[in-house]
Order: sequence, then structure tokens, then C-alpha cells
Amino acid sequence: MLHLDVPSSSARRKTTHRKTTHRKATPRKATPRKATPRRTAAAAITAIALVAATALPAAAHVSVSPDSLPKGATAELTFRVPNEGSSATTTQVRVQIPTDHPIAQVLPKQIPGWTVTVKTTTLATPLKTDDGTFTTAVSEVDWTGGNIPVGQYEDFQISVDPLPKDTGRLVFKAVQTYSDGTIVRWIDLPEAGQPGPDHPAPVLTLTAAESAGAGTSSTGSGAAAAADSAAAAAARSSGGSGSDTAGIVLGALGLAAGLAALALTLLSRRRTES
Repeated sequence: MLHLDVPSSSARRKTTHRKTTHRKATPRKATPRKATPRRTAAAAITAIALVAATALPAAAHVSVSPDSLPKGATAELTFRVPNEGSSATTTQVRVQIPTDHPIAQVLPKQIPGWTVTVKTTTLATPLKTDDGTFTTAVSEVDWTGGNIPVGQYEDFQISVDPLPKDTGRLVFKAVQTYSDGTIVRWIDLPEAGQPGPDHPAPVLTLTAAESAGAGTSSTGSGAAAAADSAAAAAARSSGGSGSDTAGIVLGALGLAAGLAALALTLLSRRRTES
């Protein structure tokens, strides 16, 4: 009999063990978030808004306009008085006219709803002008009985003739009274190397007198006064006169324009790369 060697079933089933290899997970590198044009523009707009928000409140001081005029000129000065209170109204405004460099003729403008009072003082040395010799001069102009609501302002005007020729500036100290009895004195002057005062006095800068042929009236010197005012505002730092307002606003507008230009440049670059 023929015998065949047949492998057993256990022998046929040969188990094969595979070696399992475990790969070590490699951490992914964080990919920087690409700035999109929309994000860039939003950042620029936010920066501009912050500039405007920080600059404008600082400009809310009692100021005189124009803030620069030629010596010896005849002009109208406007004192802008804002109400910076949170609930009370402004009911009285007093503007002191400098007597160390007196002005021969000061005439206040009547403001509807306000009562105007003029105070004078006797001069130690009579003031000689083309209109004659003056022994007294206006020392203060008061407006009372009116009302400046919260968040609003009022303009108060006086006519001056002529402006003095023996000084480079006039300081008009102002006192503002509120309906709740609060008194704010705008009488401080800037000091070299120090931050601008919280309550600066309005200051009028006096430039070189005009030639006789040019005329000294406010109408004849309007263009020159405006140019001088703009130059003075740009040149002066935030010291605390009416020029502070112009200087701060001009600085804010310049920075805003720069940020806007930067935003447009970045937008154009992103579009080119994409």
C-alpha cells in the first residue's frame, strides 16, 4: 500500500507575524496667519479713529481767533468758549484785557441772551495813539445771564483798535462760571520743557507791523493774518493757547493721512502678491 506524507492541518497553517512599525507623530509648525487686505484696512481705520479720539478732546479749550495779528492792527477778536461740563451749563464768561500793554479802544459785541459789562482802569502812563491820548483802558469784559448747554460752545467778540506795538503777544485770561457754581480759570501759560497746562490762557501773537501802504484794518490784513495764524499754529507745540487747537488737529490729520496711505500701499501689495 502506497503511503503519502500529507502535512497536518496545524502544519499547513503557518502563522506569519508581521512586525508593526509605529511612526512618531511630527508636530506641525504653526503657519503665520496671513494678513488679508480687509484686516489691514480695518487696522488702519481703527488707528485713525484712535488718533481722532485722542486729539479732538484736547482741543476743547477757551481760545482766541485769529491767534496771530500784526502789531498796530485794528481787528475783531473772537473768544470761543466750550462747555466741557457733564451736566451744568455755562452762565458767565469773563475775559481780562491786558493792561500792561493796553489797548486804546475795546468794544464788545452784544450777544443775544447775554448781558455785557465793561470794566476800565486808569493808566499809570497815558496811551498816545493816532486817535488821541487815552488815560483809561478796558481791563475786563464780562458776559452774564446767558446759557451755553453741555457739549456746545459760544463765540464772544470784541473789537480792538489799535493792537499794541511794544510787545510780541497778548495774554487774555478768561474765567468761566457754570450753573452749579463751578469756576474754571483759563489763566495758565506754558513753561519750557513742561507739558501743556490743563487750563491754558488764550494768547494772541503779534507779528511785525504792516507797512503804511498795506493798511492796518482787519479787512486789509485778513489774508496776511490768516497766513500768519496758520504758520504759527504749525510751528508751535501744544503749549496752551488758541494755536494748540490748530496744532493738535493738524497733527492728527497728518498722522491720519499717513496711516491711510500706508493702508492703501499694503492693500495694493497684497493684491499684487495674490
